[in-house]
Amino acid sequence: QLQLVESGGGLVQTGGSLRLSCSASGFRLDYYRIGWFRQAPGKEREGVSCISSSGGVTNYADSVKGRFITSKDNAKNTVYLQMNNLGPEDTAVYYCAATMRVGTCLGWSIYNYWGRGTQVTVSS
Repeated sequence: QLQLVESGGGLVQTGGSLRLSCSASGFRLDYYRIGWFRQAPGKEREGVSCISSSGGVTNYADSVKGRFITSKDNAKNTVYLQMNNLGPEDTAVYYCAATMRVGTCLGWSIYNYWGRGTQVTVSS
């Protein structure tokens, strides 16, 4: 069974940091591009970052550029999202997703495997 599981979410104060993990089972992440997405209550799902199958190419939304870093450990079959200098606007459920499809990697529609999400709450 192909599965993605996010972990590492929680409650943090403004200016703090969190590291999210996305672990895969049933398939190897080194064949897939991985995207991180978030959705806050009442808002549309937003692409946060993505990383190529090799881990050598990354993309970030303007809203997180310079604060978030995504990385990939293919040996551990895990992708990470390091989030620094968090603010209340970063509060959301964060999801990781995997795809082998071509297309804009920050666009959610190209992804066909999704985790269930992990809640990140940033207090002011």
